[in-house]
Amino acid sequence: MDFSQLSPVSPAPEASESAVFLEGPGSVDVDRLRDALSRTITRETRIGEDVAALVVSTSGSTGRPKRTVLSAGALRASGLATETATGTDGGAHWLLALPVHYVAGAQVVARSVLAATRPAVTASVQDGGRFTARDFLDAANRLPSGHRMTSLVPTQLHTLMEDAEADAATLGNEILEALRSFDAILLGGAPASAALLGHCEELGIPLVLTYGSAETAGGCVYDNRPLPGTRVAVEPGTDPSAPGRIWLGGSTVASGYLGDPERTASSFRRSPDGTWWYRTDDLGTFSDHDGLSVAGRTDDVILTGGIKVSARAVAAVLEQDPSVREAVVVGVESPRWGQEVRAAVSRRPRREPDVTSLVDRVRQDLGRAAAPKTIRVLDRLPQTSTGKPDRAEVHRLLAPDDVK
Repeated sequence: MDFSQLSPVSPAPEASESAVFLEGPGSVDVDRLRDALSRTITRETRIGEDVAALVVSTSGSTGRPKRTVLSAGALRASGLATETATGTDGGAHWLLALPVHYVAGAQVVARSVLAATRPAVTASVQDGGRFTARDFLDAANRLPSGHRMTSLVPTQLHTLMEDAEADAATLGNEILEALRSFDAILLGGAPASAALLGHCEELGIPLVLTYGSAETAGGCVYDNRPLPGTRVAVEPGTDPSAPGRIWLGGSTVASGYLGDPERTASSFRRSPDGTWWYRTDDLGTFSDHDGLSVAGRTDDVILTGGIKVSARAVAAVLEQDPSVREAVVVGVESPRWGQEVRAAVSRRPRREPDVTSLVDRVRQDLGRAAAPKTIRVLDRLPQTSTGKPDRAEVHRLLAPDDVK
């Protein structure tokens, strides 16, 4: 793609009177969201329909929230593309286990509206409590027969698999049977460890790995392949052999940021053929043969002692250890190195990570510069309200006292 031919989107979009604002926990409940979307999204909604249906607030890297405007047409396009990609044309019954102020949770409601069904909602979503295996099973047991779908983040899947392992004779069988009953379990929001994915594959659990964001109406790339109607391009950087910045285009791309013409013009573009494009903060590679491979965020590179280290690559190595559940790696200020590689890991039940062994593993696989100077072991990593690891809080926990 010729990136020089892309023109900035202007002006910033406005919200319609019918738009629902998702502004954090408690900002909307499932029934109100479903009723509102039922009035704006149908299977007959035009793909290009630009009536604002959702405004999704997310924290920006500067701390200033972004308010992403999603049109009815974008939500419809996303929902129908999911049906096609997962073989559930005509609609499915959805289990809602993600909070609806999060785009992936809101999309479960939107897809249910398109399917003319009601989602089975977990108690954790209804009352804001903690997600548990029993909570999930109770909702799964309320799902009718036919096509069955759900969307989870890796932390939730870890919970289900660990509870299944802890009580293999009774609850474990019930959990595995429920997981296998789905046509597809959309897994996204954060990278999942190779160990978790491998274990699920061995057990026949139908995972579909998703990639996307609020700016693309949620996941728009499934198992490395763009959904129907989605286009992927990679803008090369100064080093053509390194991963470049990922651009996503097509009918699911948001209209822009509400009341923010500067960031709208910076992040959204229109190509000469009328396609809307979103400039992500991620790096990766893409080919028709291999699909999309995400290498990490543009701010994911830690420059330590003049050497570039991928935080995502370090986390992946740490998560290879059987005692580690999840890992978050960050760069913190260092007068000696510029930045230091530091990590927080959560322990798996009844296991205790050996910090020295973890550092050695990273050093052997990625080199001395990548070895974390500090590894903090926690029962659970800090989480955002959407159930994803809270990188900002991890950074605060790991930062030296003089920069906190």
